[in-house]
Amino acid sequence: MPDSTAFARSNDALTNEKLAHLADLVKTWGRELGFQQVGITDTELSTHEAHLDAWLENGYHGEMGFMAKHGTKRTRPAELEPGTQRIISVRMDYLPAEVESTKVLGQPSRAYVSRYALGRDYHKLMRKRLALLAKKIEQEVGRFGYRAFVDSAPVMERALAQKAGLGWFGKNAMLLNPKAGSLFFLGELYTDLPLPIDAPFEQEHCGSCSACRTACPTGAIVDDKVVDSRKCISYLTIELHGAIPVEFRRAMGNRIYGCDDCQLVCPFTRFTRITQEDDFAPRHDLDRTTLISLFAWGEAEFLDKTAGSPIRRIGYEHWLRNIAIGLGNAPWSQAVEAALWARRAYPSALVREHVSWALEEQQLKRGDRIATDMT
Repeated sequence: MPDSTAFARSNDALTNEKLAHLADLVKTWGRELGFQQVGITDTELSTHEAHLDAWLENGYHGEMGFMAKHGTKRTRPAELEPGTQRIISVRMDYLPAEVESTKVLGQPSRAYVSRYALGRDYHKLMRKRLALLAKKIEQEVGRFGYRAFVDSAPVMERALAQKAGLGWFGKNAMLLNPKAGSLFFLGELYTDLPLPIDAPFEQEHCGSCSACRTACPTGAIVDDKVVDSRKCISYLTIELHGAIPVEFRRAMGNRIYGCDDCQLVCPFTRFTRITQEDDFAPRHDLDRTTLISLFAWGEAEFLDKTAGSPIRRIGYEHWLRNIAIGLGNAPWSQAVEAALWARRAYPSALVREHVSWALEEQQLKRGDRIATDMT
């Protein structure tokens, strides 16, 4: 942590009363910086550590080796960042205005991109805001130890958010807030300041509802609060490096980057508020573009149009892999077949295999259409 010894020298000056006042200021500053909610918690995560260990033992992380790589640093914050006593947890809504998620899902010729990835990358935006929050704290108490995280290190962000009072774990393992649903980003500021902590969010409001489990296209929610990533479309389209298993391809539909189904059907999503951040607005019409038009992007165009976007991290090869599946699932048309044939000899064996599968799917549909027309 930056200059944690400086904090130790001035620690005596921060009475409980001053720390409580500082905690109130932190929440006020956080809201002024664009965070919809701010909470503070300690570093005790033993219960969540046990759940993580069981999840890893079942192999539910798939190829995400980073989930196990760092050992207990993920569940013991002071091991990741020595000196950490408290975590300031924040959330920021990301749903852009005038985005019709379910309409796109119902139009299989159009590409569905997860709502969080339609605009600019949230990592930098939120880290900058957290850095500004830290600067405000520094101006109030002097130099102190801190480090900001936004989905960028082994951090149990949802567990910390639940302990900080931001929401509860839904049956889809997402953090749910009764006034905001789950369409929000989380960030953390690890600090050595012994701030007073907030009460955890203990009450769960899911009740007997299992809409998320029912809606999951691939059955990835294998138990309440347990997701087998190896079946999850978000994992398949973003984290998986190789071929997408054939048994999941039809279920993917037109989802080419991520999946929001379990969130969209959640009753609490109706309370989601439109984001106030212009950076989260859709770019390049990604909320309504056709699969064919995206499949036609060359690599240079892909790199240009995904600059500053979370989509870029999957790379052009996986972009084509995902869209090929979407085209295989699209209604038959000469234009779809032509688009696939144009990539039939693409240099990547991974892309070629998915294009071949898509062409076979299209040819089956064409045969069915011809048979229907003849009857």
